[in-house]
Amino acid sequence: MNKSRSMQTPLAAARGLGSAKSGLHHWWNQRMTAVAMVPLVIWMVSLSILMTGAGYEDALVLVSHPANATVLILFVAVGFWHAMLGLQVILEDYVAAEGLRLILITLIRMFAVVLAALSILSILRVVL
Repeated sequence: MNKSRSMQTPLAAARGLGSAKSGLHHWWNQRMTAVAMVPLVIWMVSLSILMTGAGYEDALVLVSHPANATVLILFVAVGFWHAMLGLQVILEDYVAAEGLRLILITLIRMFAVVLAALSILSILRVVL
């Protein structure tokens, strides 16, 4: 009788719990948002350079252009999503109390959504 030995602890084997596989999805989202931020940051840096020394009216015209407004909205949305994912990882790694960790993750998500929505609405108000 040749039984293969499992790496699971006896308690884990008794509970029947394995990997939830949710970490891969989170990791993939974090990497994809990081990749998406590269061209967005380049665009935003170049837009900032163009606005150097510009007056208020010139800056409004520059931000009101559909291409610039679209990139600005994407920058805000992807940036807040990426930040939210990163902060969640930090909380999962360093906050031991599960209840506190869940409360903090929920608060960060709510805060990120509210700030992103306000930022996008502000951009749309300038554009429209």
